[in-house]
Amino acid sequence: MSEEHPPPNRREPVPVPAPGTLVVDTRRGDLVGEFRGVAGPYWSLRPVRGGAEWEADPAHVRPADAREHLHAATAIANLRSTGERL
Repeated sequence: MSEEHPPPNRREPVPVPAPGTLVVDTRRGDLVGEFRGVAGPYWSLRPVRGGAEWEADPAHVRPADAREHLHAATAIANLRSTGERL
């Protein structure tokens, strides 16, 4: 009995995270962003420290790990302590 394998160029659908979830765009040098929503075939991500959103290919996005969550939370706390708004 042989196993079924999808064709090599066919991607499995990536589960869409909830808005606000921290994810990492591996195509942008492991840049951490907050998931904002779906824009066509791409996901809209926003930098944790604020700034312009960017679009990322879901195939190159992974959930942020515990270290990345802590780093993001520290960056946000530091910004808030200086009175900056996100």
